[in-house]
Amino acid sequence: MTPAAIITQPVAELLDRIANRERLEHDEWMRVIEQAETEDLRRLADDLRSELHPDNVVTYVVDRNINYSNVCFSVCNFCAFYRKPGHPEGYVLSYDEMFEKVEEMIEIGGSGVLMQGGLHPDLPMDWYTGLLSQLKQRYGIHLHCFSPTEIYGMSKTFGMSYEQVIRELKDAGLDSIPGGGGEILVDEIRRKRRTECNSQEWLDAMEAAHQLGIKTTATMMIGYGETVSQRIQHLEKLRQLQRRALSSGQPGFVSFIPWTFQPDNTAIGKIIPDRMPGEEYLRWLALARLYLDNIPNVQVSWLTVGLKAGRRGLHFGANDIGSTMIEENVISKAGANHKATEQMLVNVIIEEGFRPVKRKADYTRLS
Repeated sequence: MTPAAIITQPVAELLDRIANRERLEHDEWMRVIEQAETEDLRRLADDLRSELHPDNVVTYVVDRNINYSNVCFSVCNFCAFYRKPGHPEGYVLSYDEMFEKVEEMIEIGGSGVLMQGGLHPDLPMDWYTGLLSQLKQRYGIHLHCFSPTEIYGMSKTFGMSYEQVIRELKDAGLDSIPGGGGEILVDEIRRKRRTECNSQEWLDAMEAAHQLGIKTTATMMIGYGETVSQRIQHLEKLRQLQRRALSSGQPGFVSFIPWTFQPDNTAIGKIIPDRMPGEEYLRWLALARLYLDNIPNVQVSWLTVGLKAGRRGLHFGANDIGSTMIEENVISKAGANHKATEQMLVNVIIEEGFRPVKRKADYTRLS
């Protein structure tokens, strides 16, 4: 046996085990991502996508990301969006301003809003619930709002449990919860990046939502100084939470969305000035699809990697191409300036050999 064969044989065996739907250990997953050929990862992830979604459909959503406020008492050093309370550039949108944005979104065929903001220390709870109830009453749209980090912020500000916060939001019209603030769910890196909400607090907020019957999405931001091991730890925590949710008959995570760190205008941009190469992102997209085999959908982040890599991602395990992003103010401020119309996303899906289907934020199909 040649030296090359000695090195590659164990990885080939690990890939065979993945193909047979066997679970690997942490160190084995590390060997796979570090040593496997990109084409082998792509093929295995594409096979699992096809198994989970044999109808050859790739979904997308037309919605609007309304960032209702940039005022935030957290000082995450990877964020270019937030402004500290009292900062002259801080803002809070009025209800009427948000209603106008929703009406513009509906006019072009949108089905709902993704609404997120900073951790505002002064907005009362009835500001949030009043906004949700008015949006639901006026427009009847899907409300995909308030990340676990925001749920944490409301809990801290109002002295309420996660369950109490989410129940009030649900009663006011909340339909599903986005996975913002996940970054990497390992406290060692979260402390370095001054993330306000720790990994268990993020997971606990998600678990509370699942227990109340609310669908959520899961995320991972990669390329901001974390290790390979920490990325895999993140995936494992998501998988275990999903396992608990499904075993209890709860909706759990409906999708996983990995995206890449955008360094522009951030405090750590001088330390980590370069964006993750598209090839590395695609390898992690494929690995995530294989690792999170109990989460039904995987979305490729064309917003951060561009449509060229985004379309390739549809062959690396992703069965969803995400949103047209009519408006986006958080990642774009850090340098993600890719744009797409609904027709552009539809064309990409068709050109890559799939059938496009529009959906809501909770992955309910609309056609």
